[in-house]
Amino acid sequence: MSPEVTARRRALLVVWCVVVAAGLASRRWPRAQPAVVAAYAGDVLWAVMVYVLLALAWPRVAARTLAGVALAVAWSVELSQLVHTTWLDALRSTRAGALVLGQGFLWSDLACYALGIALAWLVDRRVSGPTRRG
Repeated sequence: MSPEVTARRRALLVVWCVVVAAGLASRRWPRAQPAVVAAYAGDVLWAVMVYVLLALAWPRVAARTLAGVALAVAWSVELSQLVHTTWLDALRSTRAGALVLGQGFLWSDLACYALGIALAWLVDRRVSGPTRRG
């Protein structure tokens, strides 16, 4: 693995930790934030987290491709909330299941995911230089 890829993965791991902490904090202390932030920050940050996880897994993939896959994953997870089976609802009733899969479909979540992934893509393009301009 090249030194650039190793350095990128280290930086992305730090970003992932910060994003997860911020997302959990946005849900834990909603009254400490403006109402709009409390309502939507967790969803935006969840989508950023998806993008960062994909970038960790595939550090050489173009940012545009990562954004497209991240959006497909995020929207698929949200749309899966329209499906109710016993085992899936049982999984969603756990803390980990709720954090990963959500609990109920909301149209606004689709917009939040698109916004979060767009922000992650723009930042990735800006800080990663010409090799990741895609």
